[in-house]
Amino acid sequence: MRRQRKLPTVMDQDNNLKKTSNPVEGAFKSMDLNRVIKLLEETDKDDLEEKQLKSVKKLVQCYQNGLPLRDLAQIFKVLNLCAEKIENQPSFVESACNILKLCGLPFLKKKVSDEITYAEDTANSLALLGDLMKIPNSELRIQVCKCIVDFYHAEPPKKHITGYQQANSSYKIQMAEVGGLAKTMVQSLVLLENQLIEKLWVLKALQHLSTSEVNCTLMMKAQAASGICTHINDPDPSGQLLFRSSEILWNLLEKASKGEVIQQLSNLDCLQALKEVFKNLFIKGFSNYDRQLRNDILVITTIIAQNPEAPMIESGFTKDLILFATFNEVKSQNPLVKGIKLSNSHEDFELKKLLFNIIVILCKDLSTIQLLIDGKVIWALFTYVKKPEKNKIIEWSAAQYEELQLHSIATLSSVAPLLIEEYMLCQGNARVLAFLEWCESEDSFFSHGNSFHGAGGRGNKFAQMRYSLRLLRAMVYLEDETINNDLCEKGTIHQLIGIFKNTINKDNDREEAILLEIQSDILLILSGLCEHSVPRKEIFGIEGVDIILHVMKTDSKKLQSGLGYNVLLFSTLDSIWCCILGCYSSEDYFLEKEGIFLLLDLLTLNQKKFCNLILGIMVEFCDNPKTTAHVKAWRGKKNQTAASLLIKLWRKEEKELGVKRDKYGKIIDTKKPLFTSFQEEHAIIPLPANCPTMAVMDVAENIRAKIYAVLGKLDFENLPGLSAEDFVTLCIIHRYLDFKIGEIWNEIREEIKLEKLRPVTTDIRNLDIITTASENIGKMVASLQSEMIESQARQDMQNEQKVYSKIQATHKQRELANKSWENFVARTSNVKTLKKAKRLQEKAIESSRYNDRPPNAIFHRTDIKGLNTTVPSGPVITVESTPARLVGGPLADTDIAVKKLPIRGGALQRVKVGKTVDEPKRSAPT
Repeated sequence: MRRQRKLPTVMDQDNNLKKTSNPVEGAFKSMDLNRVIKLLEETDKDDLEEKQLKSVKKLVQCYQNGLPLRDLAQIFKVLNLCAEKIENQPSFVESACNILKLCGLPFLKKKVSDEITYAEDTANSLALLGDLMKIPNSELRIQVCKCIVDFYHAEPPKKHITGYQQANSSYKIQMAEVGGLAKTMVQSLVLLENQLIEKLWVLKALQHLSTSEVNCTLMMKAQAASGICTHINDPDPSGQLLFRSSEILWNLLEKASKGEVIQQLSNLDCLQALKEVFKNLFIKGFSNYDRQLRNDILVITTIIAQNPEAPMIESGFTKDLILFATFNEVKSQNPLVKGIKLSNSHEDFELKKLLFNIIVILCKDLSTIQLLIDGKVIWALFTYVKKPEKNKIIEWSAAQYEELQLHSIATLSSVAPLLIEEYMLCQGNARVLAFLEWCESEDSFFSHGNSFHGAGGRGNKFAQMRYSLRLLRAMVYLEDETINNDLCEKGTIHQLIGIFKNTINKDNDREEAILLEIQSDILLILSGLCEHSVPRKEIFGIEGVDIILHVMKTDSKKLQSGLGYNVLLFSTLDSIWCCILGCYSSEDYFLEKEGIFLLLDLLTLNQKKFCNLILGIMVEFCDNPKTTAHVKAWRGKKNQTAASLLIKLWRKEEKELGVKRDKYGKIIDTKKPLFTSFQEEHAIIPLPANCPTMAVMDVAENIRAKIYAVLGKLDFENLPGLSAEDFVTLCIIHRYLDFKIGEIWNEIREEIKLEKLRPVTTDIRNLDIITTASENIGKMVASLQSEMIESQARQDMQNEQKVYSKIQATHKQRELANKSWENFVARTSNVKTLKKAKRLQEKAIESSRYNDRPPNAIFHRTDIKGLNTTVPSGPVITVESTPARLVGGPLADTDIAVKKLPIRGGALQRVKVGKTVDEPKRSAPT
């Protein structure tokens, strides 16, 4: 097994550093850096320059294998002194460049702790590199950039120095971040506007620096995005300027504050520069590299276009982008696109999708609408909304065409609602419905489903159907009667109901989510079409009600599956409201198929997101006189009634709203019986007459008003299945409207006080009367609740006493049974006790008999003589009036029978008996 090693401490590493060092191959010669610095600072001697250069040369030779961290500050001071002399003494350029080359070598540490100890000195030293860019010397500036690039391509030292170790490879990069080198390098770009070579080297250095989030933040603060983008189209035969600038912009957008970078790029100069670059690459770029760069520029533009303040239209970029997006589908005479044709290469395919995508972003600015009309965007997008034509040659592959088809339909969902006239001119409804018909057909079609839009549509037409329905939904939601009438005239309602039925019959678990989305969209479209039109609701009819009932019968467990059943149920409830309510035939059919029962079943799920909508539907349904009987007939789990369910929901709602109630549900504050915690926390403020107050908003924001309305339709009387607690709550619900009116009058009174108005005497008196009446109603309800609670307490006490009586009787019976058993055991174990019990039994029997017997009465004994038992011997009697020859005596069937009857073969035979004079008369047995 591999052993777990303990990491050594810093002190241990310092002590053992010499032991772990590589074999000695070189060593530092002693070098007095302070002397070199002092020499460079002198200015009076004649042969000073030669001595200075010689000393710097020795320094370079001494540190040719790396720079120790402890000497770094002094070495950079030497570099700075050499750089200051360059303007008057050009011979120091070579010395400064040689020192800069040393900076590309690894930094060396004598102790592990050196990286921390000399961190500040190292950061300050590396920050000086940016300051060197201010010196107007091309060779020095280029060497500074090379030095920075070398930070990211570290090479091992040529020789290993005794007692030194190479610092972490990322140490230089981290110290450059701390020193703010990236910021000074961005600022140096201003000095290099007309010096292409130096500018390219700076951009190369910035490209490497921009791989860090810290550096990107520093560069952003130095306005790097706008500065670089403005000059992105400057002349450059090598093409490096455009490439490196785009890479830096990409890194800034990814690693710095995206919003701030976009804000910097959202100016006219930047967008015009990007426009010219994109245009040149689009028209003149033919290589794969050019196309990739073109697409990168378009992505950056797309990100900028998300900012509504970006002057896309003013720069002319929007117009050009629309032209480039549509020229392939709509013939254009614009010279920009003359002779241009897109290929089916991956880069051109990506370009086409990016152009569709940017159109969606651009159309959010309503100023773009006229440009979209002029560019015939709707016509171009609709060229893809059609079934594939056999034997027709297209410029795209099958998979590419399918993806573009889906992308164009998705784009139409955003663009078409803004261009209604254009949509109707190109017969958009007819095209979409015909496309939907093809989606539903059994035509052979193999979908690839590889794209984002094609998810869930591999081997079928579900993706096409989904996006077509989204487009229809977007158009229907405009509530434009021209569009909706056109759809209904083309039989859309029946067609959509048919599609819904077909999706129900398709058992496809793998594509369940997309099928649920299709069903939801169909119901939403039908709701939009039928909402304000009774004739359309009649067209929806029984077939439509059946699909709604089918959805409502879905297993409630699926609502938590996350596949979209929640959305489908919302769409279904919306369809009930818009497609059934108001059409009597549909309402009656819905009731006949137990639709109200299904609604109440959904209400029992206790999901707050559905309750408000369901209760609203029930309030509207209760206008139908047949509904009340259905509501009263419903029974839930544990025989729960609809009234009990609604009252339970009321209590839960009040608990969530923080309404003050005692433990029995009784009113606490009779002045404010409906006040919520929100109303308590927020003081009343004067509002204009057209603004609803908190009391009015409370009616719409919770379900109490709807529960009151439904129970009001049930007349608040003869409600079965209610407990005492339910009746206490029902008292409040019954007076909800009175309480709410009083609450509103209290708000009016408070607003008058806050506005320092003094009503006339009559109005004051009327306000007092209303307030007093409202408070009296609260007191009356509280009193009635108290009576109910007390009555219930008495009833509970009585029930408790009955239970105790039953328990007491049961215990007494057990005691008697135990005593009887003890007596029985005593009789069976003691003969004297048995005889005594026998005597007592016979005495009791004798005393219970009637002594005065009538004459000639025959006495029949009920016991058997000679038995020493106290257990009753059973209903055995001797009937002396019956001839013994017929029955064989009183004990004929026992072992002690007096006489046994002779047994003959065969059945019993009738015996003819003559009448005897002395035979006594037969009497009934006793």
